Amino acid sequence: MKKIIAQLRIQSKRSFLLGLICSCALILFINAKKVDSYFEFSKNLEIFTTLFKELDTYYVDPIEPGELVKIGIDEMLNKLDPYTNFITEADIEDYEFQTTGKYGGIGTTMRKMGDKIVVGELYEGTPATKAGLKVGDEILKIDQQELEGKSIDDVSILLRGAPNTKVALLIKRGNAKIETITIVRETINISSIPCAALIGNDQSIAYVKLTQFTPNCSRQLKQQLDSLKEIKGTLSGLVLDLRNNPGGLLDEAVQICNLFIPKDQLVVSTHGKMKDWDKDFKTLDDPWDTQIPVSVLINENSASASEIVSGTLQDLDRAIIIGERSFGKGLVQTTRPLGYNARLKLTTAKYYTPSGRCIQAIDYTHRKKDGSVGKIADSLKQVFYTKAGRKVWSGGGVNPDIPIKNETYSAFMMALYQQDQCFYFINEWLTKNQKTTINSNYQVDDNMLTEFSRWLEQRNFTYETDTELQLDSIKATCSNDHTFENIKMEWSALRNKLTNAKKNDFINNKEFVRRALENELIGRFAFTKGKLLHYIKKDKAVMKAIQLLEQPNNIKQLLNPIK
Repeated sequence: MKKIIAQLRIQSKRSFLLGLICSCALILFINAKKVDSYFEFSKNLEIFTTLFKELDTYYVDPIEPGELVKIGIDEMLNKLDPYTNFITEADIEDYEFQTTGKYGGIGTTMRKMGDKIVVGELYEGTPATKAGLKVGDEILKIDQQELEGKSIDDVSILLRGAPNTKVALLIKRGNAKIETITIVRETINISSIPCAALIGNDQSIAYVKLTQFTPNCSRQLKQQLDSLKEIKGTLSGLVLDLRNNPGGLLDEAVQICNLFIPKDQLVVSTHGKMKDWDKDFKTLDDPWDTQIPVSVLINENSASASEIVSGTLQDLDRAIIIGERSFGKGLVQTTRPLGYNARLKLTTAKYYTPSGRCIQAIDYTHRKKDGSVGKIADSLKQVFYTKAGRKVWSGGGVNPDIPIKNETYSAFMMALYQQDQCFYFINEWLTKNQKTTINSNYQVDDNMLTEFSRWLEQRNFTYETDTELQLDSIKATCSNDHTFENIKMEWSALRNKLTNAKKNDFINNKEFVRRALENELIGRFAFTKGKLLHYIKKDKAVMKAIQLLEQPNNIKQLLNPIK
């Protein structure tokens, strides 16, 4: 027995020593890898610095150091993912505007129409609006600077500046005389909630459009909901519209979820290379309302923080998700300072909804030999389950509970939008009719449609359908191999039929044209809110949401299916 015990002790010591040796070897291996990594970094950095000095000294023509370095950095980062970016000092203002919605300026966007710079959109209550600037005004000079040859970015730089400074615009309005408008710049804060209203048959459903997750947007959302509730007394449901919302601040997404789910509930988890990025984000406050039925609208352009909100509320069976599958951005970015007011925005982690799924759709880690990336294969997608046991999937965005496809536009309508035909027509129509007020209920009558149709004919409005383009491609191919003569008569006959068929495109798209003109016209007077209120009246996703929210039992059945 003593011999057996002694033998076991020897074996135990051997195992311990073996484990210790393996641990030390692993540590040495890891450290060796780190040393190798640091050496490679230092070596290549030294090579790059030396190369740059040689270029600067001996290259035949003068070089722009900042431009060359930025090109090098951008190309390097392009090998990673599209969300890891180098932000120069010159780009900081644009970056701040994208993340906060704030900038110093006059509150307008510009369009380039051929060689002209014109006012494309105005924001309500901004200096430009207060000064009497109109959509469609042509800008000839900014502070005596000619705009010929200037890009939209150049014009934006000239318009922006410190609050309380003045900027003088030389404008031409329609056929009217040229005049100068002086505008005092202000801090422009573009609200991430352009529209909040009561909808539904009894006007008891709250509709809120959220365009971006900017600082304090959760507080603004709560304020808007409180205001709508105060008007009606009791709300029977909420439609939260996150379509075309690219995301923003993760913390704000968590706080928005907190409005509808209890305190201490896990909303999202992040996992990255550094342990500091392994975090669980839980709700910290008492909710606004845990019982109100909620419907969230998403589409293929709903990304990042939009997917956290929609995915979390779906996982917890707290909301019905309506629309199209979302973008599929399951990556978290952090901004790091680089000195000289430059910054690096880089991906530091992936995020996971409460069910454990990551909705990232594109696999940037495993690039193909040509450098391209593809979507995560279906075979790699995993099934997860909501709180009530409903199936949800990872690796491809948030799938809606009720799919509704976006409206598709004909070649005729696409050409109208791309060529800004409605924009030009409304400019001339307003000059002729001298309208001063138009609200979101305005309706374009058939007389105006007829006028627009004649106007298009006078402008020789032309476009090509996909079928025509394909037919022209066939002609080009046949001409190359000298076989076109064999099919020339048939080709010409088909081409003529397509041309004749296009004559009915205006009539076939009559209601779409009406909506396009109404949207353009209403936006001039009622701004973004007016356009949205007008649009959602015939919006299929909104109408479906209203139908469900007015029948709460149906929602309960959808969120708690019989197992």
